Amino acid sequence: MELTSRTTDDVLFGTDGPVARIVLNRPRAINALTLAMVGDVRDQLEEWAADDGIGAVVMQGAGERGLCSGGDVRSVRTHVVQDGDAGPFFATEYAMNAAIADFPKPYVALMDGIVMGGGVGVSGHGSIRLTTENTRLAMPETIIGFTPDVGAQWLLATAPGQIGAWMAMTGTTIDGADAVAAGFADAMVAADRMAQMASLDGRRDPWLYALAEGAPFTGVEISYPALSALHDGGPSRAWIDECFEGRDAAVVVRRLLDHEESAARQAGADLRARSPLSVVTSLEALRRAQAMSGVHEVLDQDLRVAYRMALLPDFAEGVRAQLVDKDRAPRWSDASIEDVDPAQVAALFAA
Repeated sequence: MELTSRTTDDVLFGTDGPVARIVLNRPRAINALTLAMVGDVRDQLEEWAADDGIGAVVMQGAGERGLCSGGDVRSVRTHVVQDGDAGPFFATEYAMNAAIADFPKPYVALMDGIVMGGGVGVSGHGSIRLTTENTRLAMPETIIGFTPDVGAQWLLATAPGQIGAWMAMTGTTIDGADAVAAGFADAMVAADRMAQMASLDGRRDPWLYALAEGAPFTGVEISYPALSALHDGGPSRAWIDECFEGRDAAVVVRRLLDHEESAARQAGADLRARSPLSVVTSLEALRRAQAMSGVHEVLDQDLRVAYRMALLPDFAEGVRAQLVDKDRAPRWSDASIEDVDPAQVAALFAA
């Protein structure tokens, strides 16, 4: 298959008969998304949606480390620090997320390896989402002074029990089986089977071409058996559902730190290390998302909150500590979750 670019070689596109491919092509950065990349993906999807010759689209990442490690928050931080503005990245990225959610044909996301932040945005809203035993999925934004965005709050809001609150607040990484259990993916396949689906050497994958020619997803068995800690009745679900209930982040932390399960107490300690404002905002965003009608309404909320949070000190500090200086020692604006001003949080969501 011949791959071509639109405005940047960081994302490539190709077609072979009815199957089209998007290849995120920054393997050294685990295919982290730039402004040019998300704009190109959005524009290409719009063209393929109107092309009767295209029956399915496959989203995949170059290299062996993962589909996508997230968005280019370092660039956003640079805009904020130098210009006092977050720049156009969020609006363009969320337009791409909406185009994925609206795509009228099978959109197959190959979620092997790292799938985090913006990586969830390019996969989780697709119609067929496949993980492997190598998948490591997370929305880790609270550790950089931000909040889950890219429409992921819709996935978190519709996850079973309190899994969504747990993932949103702590940024915990889950595996491929748990991603299926949490509703971020539809099935798990063996990594070598996914490698066959991702092959660009001219060998046609019969399953993908059957989809592109109109076969139903359920018509081909591709599930890969695996245990999941997040299935109903699993050991993690008991304390997650118990501790993450409600809308008060401070109460959640106290429940966790007082719990008999060591994993719960560790989650409480992890929350104490995150940006207090981000933790509180992430829970509030999730509860609001649970009352919304779908991903588009959530993306509208994301756009308001993202621009405002990006201008606050915790975002610049969190990105500095994790991705720029990498000292892992952020100095947050609030001393604790209990110190976060509810009025400041409410202002982030104001229309």
